[in-house]
Amino acid sequence: MGRTPTLTYDRGTLILHPPPRGKCWVDFAHWDDRIEKFRIPAQQYRALVETLRAEQVPFNDQAHTFQPLELDPRLSLDPYPHQTEALQAWIDRRWRGVVVLPTASGKTFLAQMAMQATPRPTLITVPTLDLMHQWYAHLEAAFPDVEVGLLGGGSKDRTPILVATYDSAAIHAESLGNQYALLICDECHHLPSDFNRVIAEYSIAPYRLGLTATPDRADGRHDDLTHLLGPVVYQKSAADLSGNALAPFQIVPIKVKLSAQERSRYNQLIAQRNRFLQEANIWLSSAQGWQRFVRASAQSAGGRRAMLAHREARAIALGTEGKLRVLADLLAQHYPDRTIVFTNDNATVYQISETFLIPAITHQTPVKERHAVLQGFRSGEYPTLVVSHVLNEGVDVPEARVAILLSGSGSIREYVQRLGRILRKGSGNKQALLYEVVAEETTEEAISNRRRQGVQPASDRPHQLELVPVKPVYSADSLPAVPRAAEAPPSDGEPHA
Repeated sequence: MGRTPTLTYDRGTLILHPPPRGKCWVDFAHWDDRIEKFRIPAQQYRALVETLRAEQVPFNDQAHTFQPLELDPRLSLDPYPHQTEALQAWIDRRWRGVVVLPTASGKTFLAQMAMQATPRPTLITVPTLDLMHQWYAHLEAAFPDVEVGLLGGGSKDRTPILVATYDSAAIHAESLGNQYALLICDECHHLPSDFNRVIAEYSIAPYRLGLTATPDRADGRHDDLTHLLGPVVYQKSAADLSGNALAPFQIVPIKVKLSAQERSRYNQLIAQRNRFLQEANIWLSSAQGWQRFVRASAQSAGGRRAMLAHREARAIALGTEGKLRVLADLLAQHYPDRTIVFTNDNATVYQISETFLIPAITHQTPVKERHAVLQGFRSGEYPTLVVSHVLNEGVDVPEARVAILLSGSGSIREYVQRLGRILRKGSGNKQALLYEVVAEETTEEAISNRRRQGVQPASDRPHQLELVPVKPVYSADSLPAVPRAAEAPPSDGEPHA
């Protein structure tokens, strides 16, 4: 009688030896001449084991090291209906899949519910160190009887519940792959990259949960999430949850006219760019149009001039002086409400910070200073912050009521994340406001329309999203001048630090 086949884990793959009888396992395996044994991708572990059992093929499973955990939660929170529905949808799809929920809708608590439903060692991956420490604090409070560890930022724990950055988890994927039965990927749109995807590919985790506000990626690799984690099993937008799990919100578009000088220069630059695009037969509205434009700009002097014209025109639209005058009006109107001002570039952040004496946070802000500023914002010492992209993701931002979007990309993800910064319910009858300040009759209008798709409801049912009618168009020539920081008079209605 031959030996019983044994399934073992080897640095991100499985080895099945000696080969079992029958053919049910053949489609999973490939022959490795180096070791003269059959290898199987680690992420095929569950499918392989279920196939062998269904065919009643005897084998020794020595691949996994995980055992059941005793998870006795200390946080007794009542889940929102959407969290219960999402969990059930995930279970119904056999404990695999991606849940798409907006920022501030309780994805961390949903993950805790999933851990209780599958009480096994769990690996949670997150994009930033800040987010890693937030998850760590939550899980330590939720499961005080289970050791929670960190992988990243100098920590190299190996604990039953492990929170890791994507970078660190990818680096150690070969050794982590057989230690965790449940893989939770927060902000899972990061997973399909060439570097990060090994976290899922080298893992045998039979249970997998992806969490994100917007799974779409510019490179189209979001489709790989189905292969790595499972399909989208549940999805709700900010509009769907407005007034229930999230604060009711309004989006207020404000159009600003360029000054006569700005309009003349803008039109000149756009005409220069478009002449080149027409001659090169490039259409920016097509899927590959922008990539072709970038390549063309590196291949000829004319292409380079067209790209410079495009960038200058975009800078005029994003940073028109009229927007700063609108900002002064909005800050005075909403003082002392907690307000976050978003821009697309650091130069504008620092300009606004200096002009209005508002604390600024960018990727250049030291960690201690950033924490101090956020604490001041939380306490009310600083009613207003101005930021670029650094608070889009992976940072615990204190509750705010008003967001002013002066400029941004066409990314739906960025838009949803920025909106999410004001959607925490808080106390009282909070009404969140997002002002979207857009330069009229520029390419920024099309960008605004594209990114706003991210707040549309995921279902056809009525929802509580109120899109406020466009306010009268502001003209950069008709508004009063914004006082410089040194000239601003002290006033209860004037924004100040």
